[in-house]
Amino acid sequence: MDLAVGASEATIKSLLTKLGTLLAAEYTLVRGVRGDIQFIRDELASMQAFLSNLSHSKDGHDDQTEDWMKQIREVAYDIEDCVDDFIHSLDPDRRGDDLWSIIVKALYELRTWWPRRNIAAKIAELKERAQHVGERRNRYGVPNPDPAKKKSSMGGYFAAEHQEITPRLVGISEPVGVNEMTTLQEWLISDKKELRVLSIFGFGGVGKTTAAMALYRKCGVKFKRRAMVTVSHGTDPDEVLKDILKQVKESNVHQQGQIRSTANTSAKKDQASPDPQRQSMMSFFQKHTSRLSQITRCARSQVDDGTTSKEHEAITRELREHLQGNRYLLLIDDVWSSSTWQTIWSCLPKNAEGSRVMVTTRFEAVANTSVTHHKHFHKMQVLSRSDAQKLFEESMEDRQPGLKDRVPARIWEMCGGLPLPIVTMAGLVASKPLTEQNEWIEVCDSLFPQPQVCHKPEEFMRIINYCYTALPSDLKACSLYLCLFPKGRKIRRKRLIRRWIAEGFVSEKHGLSEEDVAETCFNQLVDRKIIRPIEHSSNGKVKRCQVHDMVLEYIISKAGEENFATVVGGQWSMPTRSNKVRRLSLHSTDSKRAKEADRMNLSHVRSLTVFGSLEHLHFKSFKTGIVQVLDLEGCGGFNENRVSVSDICKMTLLRYLSLRGTDVRKLPSNIGDLKYLETLDVRETKVCELPPSVGQLERISNILGGDKETRAALKVPREIKGTAKTLHVLSGIEIAEGSNTASELNYFTGLRKLAIYKLRTSDQSLISKKKSDQMLEDLISSIQYLSGYYLKTLVIDVESSDFLSMLDDMESPPIYLTALELSGRFVALPKWLPDLSNLVKLALSVTALHTDTLKLLSNLGALFSLTFSVCAAKHDPDTASILGTNKSKYRGEIFVPAGGFLKLKLLRIFIPFLPSLNFSAGAMPAVERLELRFKRLEGLHGMDNLESIHDVILSVDGQAGGTTKVILDELKRAQHKYALNVNE
Repeated sequence: MDLAVGASEATIKSLLTKLGTLLAAEYTLVRGVRGDIQFIRDELASMQAFLSNLSHSKDGHDDQTEDWMKQIREVAYDIEDCVDDFIHSLDPDRRGDDLWSIIVKALYELRTWWPRRNIAAKIAELKERAQHVGERRNRYGVPNPDPAKKKSSMGGYFAAEHQEITPRLVGISEPVGVNEMTTLQEWLISDKKELRVLSIFGFGGVGKTTAAMALYRKCGVKFKRRAMVTVSHGTDPDEVLKDILKQVKESNVHQQGQIRSTANTSAKKDQASPDPQRQSMMSFFQKHTSRLSQITRCARSQVDDGTTSKEHEAITRELREHLQGNRYLLLIDDVWSSSTWQTIWSCLPKNAEGSRVMVTTRFEAVANTSVTHHKHFHKMQVLSRSDAQKLFEESMEDRQPGLKDRVPARIWEMCGGLPLPIVTMAGLVASKPLTEQNEWIEVCDSLFPQPQVCHKPEEFMRIINYCYTALPSDLKACSLYLCLFPKGRKIRRKRLIRRWIAEGFVSEKHGLSEEDVAETCFNQLVDRKIIRPIEHSSNGKVKRCQVHDMVLEYIISKAGEENFATVVGGQWSMPTRSNKVRRLSLHSTDSKRAKEADRMNLSHVRSLTVFGSLEHLHFKSFKTGIVQVLDLEGCGGFNENRVSVSDICKMTLLRYLSLRGTDVRKLPSNIGDLKYLETLDVRETKVCELPPSVGQLERISNILGGDKETRAALKVPREIKGTAKTLHVLSGIEIAEGSNTASELNYFTGLRKLAIYKLRTSDQSLISKKKSDQMLEDLISSIQYLSGYYLKTLVIDVESSDFLSMLDDMESPPIYLTALELSGRFVALPKWLPDLSNLVKLALSVTALHTDTLKLLSNLGALFSLTFSVCAAKHDPDTASILGTNKSKYRGEIFVPAGGFLKLKLLRIFIPFLPSLNFSAGAMPAVERLELRFKRLEGLHGMDNLESIHDVILSVDGQAGGTTKVILDELKRAQHKYALNVNE
């Protein structure tokens, strides 16, 4: 039971750190308690070493060993509870030898005499338990692991641990072995106007979702509204409809927001500029800014939870309103019952816009459910021998080139043509490049003795079990953590790694910070195919990932056996081996699920994750003093129900708090009581200001606020200076004239990321002008100072032309930046920008888009992505004038020079009127994806000169006409080496 070893070992590792911290701190303890704590720490360290040896054993463990490991785990959990109670109940001693300190200390000892006696008794009891567990191993003959049976070359983890991760994009690749992909794609995007249904069916692991997602990505831009949802067994259809509705709204916002328009131009300005193109441009800006604000307000609205017919009708009505007049594409993945599918279908508008619905299911009966005559069936088959080999080698070579000739064919042959086992084994092989062929053959024979192969999903669990067994202990704990997220959930990478850090699963090692170690763990799970990337950021790192439902099923089962976590309302029932809940995840929060949770012993919960509404949840069931992770992202019900933000401040050991996307409006004034808080996430909420007590957050590492789309910003108090020693990320803030924030930023020498969404200045008077200039000068000075330390990402959204000129004159530019985003009215680049040799991601205002800019940027050797856009949040009537001037100056053409941009893979341009764009021979040799969004296109030439281009996405805002339509028609008729998607 190596998985049990891994989870127990990770628990003890985290606990040892806490005990060490406790011993180092100056607490007033009852006589003998410090010695007991030291004994417990030493005993647990020995147990951890023993468990580590057990984890290297190739043989399984007998019942006695498994039971002993469970005892270790339970005593470790109870010790951790005691330590947390200790820290919560007592404060470190007051230091000082003066009379006042002596008096205060004496009074404190009197006041805390009883809790210290209770803690002393608990620690003495736990010492005895730990001692008994250690003695029980010898008394009942738990054998010592054989050192000769340690895995040697099967390790390979540390050899691959520090490999540099190459930035990449999630490509739209053809699924291996699905020969009908072209036919299916043509069927989906055909000009047939009736609503049509494509049903893809086959058993688990055969590649249904992979094929459907490839079709969704390739065909999605042909549709104005789209959504992709996963349906769990027993899921309320209303929950599925809400998910579809949310995504449909977001796709609407995305469509309108991609061209970042400027705002309303005055009538006087219009009269002064009779140029018809300029007037058209202004009309465009006016229309889309107002529509964007309306759509954003709509997208933020919450659909109330519930199952009544009235609520169902409201959801259905709103969904139909958003879909009725539009061509839409829906992917409904993993439907388990005909009744669920029929309910969802009945709520969709049967329009004549060429809409399509894709359904995947394991059951042929569900696929054959009669919903419409306009349908097509596709049954997924296992891969042929040649396709299986191709998939295995492609999946393995992706991370370990040249390895295919050193592994036996038996590895992929035993997978029986099932894609999921094949890619899983490929990930395992790639993670262990030093393993010999004979060792791999032994592994295969232990899983499927010849001539057996994996024929069905149930047998795949053998492969999953072995792959998890081969994980290092810290990766086992990180992988078990995935059970907290619902089936089909898109999980953000940063959300995951920040929570791992808060849970204590990772720690500094080999000179790497906690963040770097967590990133390494994430990348290892990606390489081993435990999680699969579904979206990359523009810096080439994974942004969101998913877990295959069969892998998740296995993880949930093991997490339940280990009492690692408890899931309520999930796809699969979770075995419960203890009445103590340590980590709780509520996948559904209706009254039934809430009552189920209330019946549990929640006094030991240290991690709480909620998906849905807080309507039926209250914190009184929890022992708030030991909760360390609270993730309420996307939940509604703060202001109307029993859950209050003020309750959160009672969770004094909290390390991770996410209120992102909730309806919370204000943080409590005593937020500073959360002394251990590391991450505070209030993005996409109505919280617009941090209370002064935020400066008391002694361990805060990440403060995340504002809204990236609307550029709503978070005001920070001057007291935030108190977090200067620990803060790494400060994102989404506002810096206003009159505040000291700009000048005091230079105290934050540990900052890795600084994102300023609003820089508020005033030009109304001479005095205000002087204050504004001083603030801008202070900000420039702070940026220069921080750039000499750890600052890697800088985002500034500014309207002041004075600031842009000051940027140009910086004496010590931020040459170590890896990501830079600058928005504003500037035409010329800061003169130091071409010297940023480490820059991977660059986003600029579209006002700087012209030939000279591209020439200057072409020598940025590390640049991965380049984006030009106009910020929708600005109300700047002069931007259109700058664009018009640029067009005249460069004669309506933009030339991309030959050579340079050697590592650029993503080029994005979002602009209302795109001049003729010309790619010279040898231009951008590494570019894989080109995304253009425009209202009018005047030319697109030299696309075949892009040597590595795979995907070209052209999106027209509004109805294409005149020159634009001619150009697009010519592009669609021509044969291309790349996938061309035109969304009109």
